[in-house]
Amino acid sequence: MSKKLITDELINERLEAKGFGNKQSEDEDLVQKSVLNYYGYKLTDHWPNNNNAEFFIYAESTQDGYEVYVATANPGNITICEDVHYYDSDLSDALAEAMRYGNGDTEYPETIYVDDLCAQYVDDAMQDEFRYLAERLEEEVIDELKNEGYEYED
Repeated sequence: MSKKLITDELINERLEAKGFGNKQSEDEDLVQKSVLNYYGYKLTDHWPNNNNAEFFIYAESTQDGYEVYVATANPGNITICEDVHYYDSDLSDALAEAMRYGNGDTEYPETIYVDDLCAQYVDDAMQDEFRYLAERLEEEVIDELKNEGYEYED
């Protein structure tokens, strides 16, 4: 009787079916789609009616003309020390945390408002979360394969 072997190709095939394989990792649009689908979010650059979004990221100007960035769940009650960022590069972590720890819904995706959908921090957050999720899902796939009787070659 031949053994059912766990191979990189088999793992990747299962990961691609989940949206986190090699094919998706090579396409920025697929990366973003996979991450947003997994967490149950959609991004918009149109301010939601009645502030109806799960999270908001946008630029504001200070009185003396500097630009700062706000990342908050409640734009009507901004906390300077927690929600305001001096550098937009800090926003990738804020976006990733909002998705990871938020209340997304895969059936009815929640909205995250981002005033610049093409900003580098959006791509950075999506890439970081894609890698994080792909690693977690790879472990799950390997466990599934082992439970199905697959094993590594000796």
